[in-house]
Formats: sequence, structure tokens, C-alpha cells
Amino acid sequence: MRTANESTARRVLMIAGFLLLAANLRAALTSVGPLLETIRADIGLTAGEAGFIGTLPLLTFAAVSPQVPRLARRVGTDRLLWLALALLATGIVLRSLPVTGLLWVGTVLLGAAIAAGNVLMPSLIKRDFPDRVSAATGVYTAVIGIIASTAAGVAVPLAGALPGGWRSALGVWAGFVLIALAVWSPRLSRRTRQSVPEVSRGRTPWRSLLAWECAIFMALSATGFYTVLSWYPSILVSYGTTETAAGWLLFAYQLIGVLMSLVVPLLLTRLADQRAVAACSSLLAMTGYLGLLLVPDLAVLWVLITGVGAGALFFLALAFFSLRAADPRSSAALSGMGQSIGYLLAAVGPTLFGALHDVTGGWRVPLGVLVGVAAAHTLIGLRAGRDAHVTV
Repeated sequence: MRTANESTARRVLMIAGFLLLAANLRAALTSVGPLLETIRADIGLTAGEAGFIGTLPLLTFAAVSPQVPRLARRVGTDRLLWLALALLATGIVLRSLPVTGLLWVGTVLLGAAIAAGNVLMPSLIKRDFPDRVSAATGVYTAVIGIIASTAAGVAVPLAGALPGGWRSALGVWAGFVLIALAVWSPRLSRRTRQSVPEVSRGRTPWRSLLAWECAIFMALSATGFYTVLSWYPSILVSYGTTETAAGWLLFAYQLIGVLMSLVVPLLLTRLADQRAVAACSSLLAMTGYLGLLLVPDLAVLWVLITGVGAGALFFLALAFFSLRAADPRSSAALSGMGQSIGYLLAAVGPTLFGALHDVTGGWRVPLGVLVGVAAAHTLIGLRAGRDAHVTV
């Protein structure tokens, strides 16, 4: 009986740690968008510089992601994830301090921490939930979306209610990370050396066409996702929406994405591959961008439609690191490569979007660029979604 109880307790702790880890992978990023105009006004940033607040974590993702599988093999997956959570809490706190330089230092640190979690989650799912990969990926994506959308929705109210304003509204999420650290700590005593399986020296995903297609699909998903998070509140405010309402529209956008992360896995069980779902999702995102460009008075409708498409794309981008990999070892390698290339290409998105706004004085050209991104997404989805596997 004691053994059964201990086994149940370990399982509960494993699931709780998994969920809390997922919950902390986006809140530190999505809480920035609704406060971007306030931050700009407070510390005197241009639109391009403000956009770089959203770009800097992506550059950090690109730099750190390829190193994560190697680090995990040296220190162990669970230990590295614990260290990443500790670094995440540190970065959030530093970013919130009233020293302008620490805004950038903290952003880099939290970006490095989130990169480790991003890369290891697909392999962690294969290791801990080998018979429920699709379901676990859906839950993981849903938790990310719920917490990310909540962080965006409460950002402005928190900034108004807390004495430190926007700094406190961003810093409060460090407490959530500390909870995850506490739950994750017991795993260290049991898995101090368990790690992502070692990647073969003879084969690499960097020479695989399919791996590059998955990476580009990830890049386009991340470009749309992070640009919307960074700039949609500002766009909506310019069209007459209040800051608070814009924040909650962003919440609705991400909530729809959460629902899609739970619906899409059900669709995938009925299909031989993911090409049709990828293409249709990209076209829905394109419809949302184009609608906001041409008929901004229906902004609520376009935000929701974009949420349907982008939510499905976000799930697929993450799921491909498991679905297109032959085994956990290949999943880790594909995830490290895909997220590095993906975020490197996506890093220019928010900055370019803000710079285009500065140059043109409006949002029509930047939104037109998003339409083009969605068109390219449709084409690459037909390639990345086919039934094939990367083996390393």
C-alpha cells in the first residue's frame, strides 16, 4: 500500500510540475504587450526600441536553444529545468527594478530561461507521457495559452492597482515561478543525472529538409504570435479601443487559441497527416489580419478569427517537434534546432513591425506584412504537415 501511495504521489507531483512549468513559459512575455505604450512613455523609448523589448527574448531563444540539449546531457533534464526556473524568477525581478539598464538585462535572463523550457518540453513529454504525446502536448499548449492570456488581460488593471505601476505588474509573476520551483525541487533527488538522450554524432537535424521545414513553420508561427502580442493592443487603441478593452481582447485572442489547442488534437486523430489543418489554420490567420486591415470597425471579429488560426498554428508548431521526430532523442535535437532557427527568423517581427509604423505613420503597411507572412505559412504548412520523420 505504501508503495502504491508513493507511486501515486510521485505521479501527482510529476503532473503538477509539468503544468507549472508550462504555466511559466509565457506570462513574463505576454504581460508586456498591453503595457508597452505606458513603458514607452515612462522611459522614453521609440516605437522601434519598444518593439525590441519583444524581439530581445526571441534573439535569446535563438542563441540559447541549440545549447540546451547539450547542457541537459551534462546536468540532467530536471536539474536544468530547475535552474531555468530560478533564472526566470531572477530575470523577472531584475526587469521590474527602477533601473533602465536592468530592463534589458532581465529580459535577456528570462529569455534564456524560457528557451530551456521551450526546447525540453517536447522531449519531457515523450519521456514522462510516452503513450499520451498528443494529449500532453494539447494540455501543455492550453496551459501556456490560459496563463499567457490571463497575464495579458490583467496587466493594465494590475499596473493601476499596484503601487509600482507597470514595474510591479511585470514583477508579480516572479511569485508564480517560485511556486513552480518549490514543486519541481523534489524531482532533483530522484533524477539528478537523467537527461535528454544523447544525440548521435553521425546524424544531425541540420541536414534534414523536413527539419528545416518544421523550423520555418515555427518561425512563421512565432513571428505572427509575438508580433500580435507586442502590437495588437497599440493597434486597437489607435482605432479607438481603450487600453483595458484592448488587453481583454488580447485575452480573448489567446483564450480562443487555448480552445484550439484542445480541439486540434482531436482532429489529428482522424487524419493521416497535418497538411490540411496547417493550411486552413494559416488561411484563417490571414483572414483576421486582412480584415483588421480593411475593416477595422469589426476589430473584435477579426481578433477572434485570428485567434482560431493562430491558436491552431501555435499548437502545430510545438507538436511537430514530437510528431515529426522518430524518438525522444530526435525530438530533443529537432526542438533545439527548430526553436533556434524559428526564433531567429521571428526575432525581426516585432521590431520590423514597430519600425514600419514609425516610417509609414500608420498600421496598414505593417498589417500587410502580416498578411504576407500568413500566405507563406500556408505553403510551408503543406510541407511540414506531411507524414514523415526526422531521425538523428
